[in-house]
Amino acid sequence: MDPQGLREDLRLFQSTLLQDGLKELLNENKLIDCILKVGDRSIPCHRLIMAACSPYFRELYFSEDGKESSQKEVVLENLDPNIMEVIVNYMYSAEIDINDDNVQDILTAANRFQIPSVFTVCVNYLQKRLNKKSCLAIYRLGLMLNCARLAMAARDYVADHFETIAKDDDFLGLAPPELFAIIGADALNVEKEEAVFECLMRWIRKDKDKRVKSLVEAFDFIRFRLLPEKYFKEKVEKDDLVKADPELQKKIKIIKEAFAGKLPEKKKGQDAEEGEEGKLPGYLNDNRRYGMYGRDVVLMINDTAAVAYDVQENECFLAAMAEQIPKNHVSLTTKKNNLYVLGGLFVDEDEKENTLQCYFYQLDSLAAEWIALPPMPSPRCLFAMGEFENLIFAVAGKDLQTNESHDTVMCYDTEKMKWTETKKLPLKIHGHCVVSENGLVYCIGGKTDEKWTPFTDFPQERSSINLVSCGGLLYAVGGFAMVENENKECTPSEVIDIWHYEDDKKQWTGMIKEMRYAAGASCVSMRLNAARMPKL
Repeated sequence: MDPQGLREDLRLFQSTLLQDGLKELLNENKLIDCILKVGDRSIPCHRLIMAACSPYFRELYFSEDGKESSQKEVVLENLDPNIMEVIVNYMYSAEIDINDDNVQDILTAANRFQIPSVFTVCVNYLQKRLNKKSCLAIYRLGLMLNCARLAMAARDYVADHFETIAKDDDFLGLAPPELFAIIGADALNVEKEEAVFECLMRWIRKDKDKRVKSLVEAFDFIRFRLLPEKYFKEKVEKDDLVKADPELQKKIKIIKEAFAGKLPEKKKGQDAEEGEEGKLPGYLNDNRRYGMYGRDVVLMINDTAAVAYDVQENECFLAAMAEQIPKNHVSLTTKKNNLYVLGGLFVDEDEKENTLQCYFYQLDSLAAEWIALPPMPSPRCLFAMGEFENLIFAVAGKDLQTNESHDTVMCYDTEKMKWTETKKLPLKIHGHCVVSENGLVYCIGGKTDEKWTPFTDFPQERSSINLVSCGGLLYAVGGFAMVENENKECTPSEVIDIWHYEDDKKQWTGMIKEMRYAAGASCVSMRLNAARMPKL
């Protein structure tokens, strides 16, 4: 037998034997030599175990000269007895039940008693459960416990979702250092610096009497040179709180000079080495935030990947892998820049009434991941999607079971995360187009030539072409055309090129002959951050 394997087996057997024996001694209340008094509860334990697992208790059981203390009863203040029992049970069994209700209390106790294994497990748990409701509390907890990893993870989450979280009342309750660490970050996901300044002023005015004195320091975290000069003059210079502070007026003068092209000399810090370049004050920082690298792209989604094509720079980026996306799907980008994909056939064996359903996904562009949403309980193809506020509509199409056209319209509420059937169309259709504009959802299909204005002919007859408006320009991507094969027969073949419509010349111009990422893809226009995506 392998000696190394034998040693591992022996170590495992001994570890199991030791744990089982310790639990048995505790459960049978044998050899107990310590009682933990927590609130109104007495928790029996063994000093040897507590000292072996926790430096806190090890120090407690020994005096400064290294002599063992005879103290049998230990009183622990400011601690939930239930949490202490969880900690003690872990020391004996290496088992712990962490959930949303107790994780913060267990983390605090693990920090207090210096138990790194429990501390790390709790930090991992909280990081995985960061969301818009919990991130600020977790951020503060990380700072309070001096856990840089947790605080930075939560801060980065806040930075990623800044404009949404900044509207929350909890955000306005942040302490000055907590706020400044967020708004000073390069990773802030904002497209305009105006959002950062306005957030700061809302925070100041939430408790103006106490916070106005922090405004001078706060100015160092706003990148005023990224503001439009007109906005700076009208919104910053004329703000009553800014006008009332002489120190701020000095900074305003320097910023105005910077707009005019005159920067102050860079000052070196006290610890700067000779020859090292000094730094400008924070309020003159003109480095772009992470969110300022957003671009309008054509997003091509198929069952392999979602690829973003920047038509201006002629570059492609990988937005997300997409193996779970069905081949036959419909995509929709909402006015809030959220991408939804609906289609395919999902079999839910637990659902007796609607066993067959449609897959439904949303793209998390920050994490480059697809979020599975409740499937649509009415499987169909050749339908179209529209939106209104927090509602998404799947309009008509062909039934995947009967192959008959639909007149039904399914509605998904993004807040309630629920599908319902809404008002039907006056006719059954498929292969139509839907567009949302000015609070209305338009469904266009059928032959109504007399009501249409003639448009520039496309250079080739095609079907299933993707028309995308991106950055104010019109693009045609892919589709199917009749192509002559080797047998001199004309058959429908997929085309994967990209054309651009030149409005001034009223003509279509070919841009890319073959865009392999367009094969089998649905195309939408979306604004994505190029700094986050790997270039292809």
